[in-house]
Amino acid sequence: MDELLDADGGLGPIVTKLEAWTEGLIRLTPNLISALLLLLVLYVVARAFSYSVSRTLRYRGRPALANVGSALVRWSIMILALLLAATIVLPSLRPGDLLSGLGIGSVAIGFAFKDILQNLLSGILILLRQPFRVGDQIVVNGFEGTVEDIETRATYIKTYDGRRVVIPNSQIYTGTFTVNTAFDFRRSEYDVGIGASDDWDKAMQLMVEAAASTKGVLADPSPEAFPVGIDAYQNTIRLHWWTKPDRASVIHTQGRVILAAFKALNGAGIDMPYPTQVHLWHDQTEDTDGDRKRQREGWPAGRGDVPRSRFDAAKEASRENQSSRSD
Repeated sequence: MDELLDADGGLGPIVTKLEAWTEGLIRLTPNLISALLLLLVLYVVARAFSYSVSRTLRYRGRPALANVGSALVRWSIMILALLLAATIVLPSLRPGDLLSGLGIGSVAIGFAFKDILQNLLSGILILLRQPFRVGDQIVVNGFEGTVEDIETRATYIKTYDGRRVVIPNSQIYTGTFTVNTAFDFRRSEYDVGIGASDDWDKAMQLMVEAAASTKGVLADPSPEAFPVGIDAYQNTIRLHWWTKPDRASVIHTQGRVILAAFKALNGAGIDMPYPTQVHLWHDQTEDTDGDRKRQREGWPAGRGDVPRSRFDAAKEASRENQSSRSD
């Protein structure tokens, strides 16, 4: 503070400083006006280019890329405008010095905001390459739903139960995901079991006819059925059919196909078995245990005198008791 006062304690040095600053500002006034005019002109140019990019991309059916592309063009032009304005206001400031400073600063910014920049770049690449679009139904990281929006940082998905999932773009771009609506058709399948003695060909024909007559099933490609296994309690037939790829069409059509196939097989008298278990209980402390000639349940007794089951023995004993009472 003392250096701003003279020996007598006056304000002469302060006044001198203010006059110097005022003269410097007056000398810089033309540069400031030129810089402001340049910023204004480039702002108008940035808006015009941004609008042109947005309109072109929207016309080509890419609204998500239109939002991001127009913003990138606008901000790029404005950053260039600020750099040019700085060199006009401060003639001693060279563009090379600015660029070198930005280069050093960008390294530090890159380390500090690595995840943000990674998501930004991934979002731009997703919008450019377009592996999926807004409205597509995708499965990513265990989440399945409809794409609501694709931004530079994240992709928004609305699940089928009405929830919103926000997934960073870097996880999508570097990971694996499934686009259920990428093509016009989607195939569904269902396994149906028939009895071991039922006619394979008749059952497959009935299932194909039932699927072909179901609402929502496409005629081309046509439904098909083929054997896939002779299992423990059934012969298994796999039914294929094609529908529109959206979730609602797939689920609703599958329900109608299953119902139609069941009615067709049941109406034709074809058995659709279910797993059956038989539990045999016996006393392992009996001396007959393990002797197939003497045991009463559990294994085939073979030839010769076959021991009666406990049920038959109990019935006979009951009849004998009733007979003895009547006598």
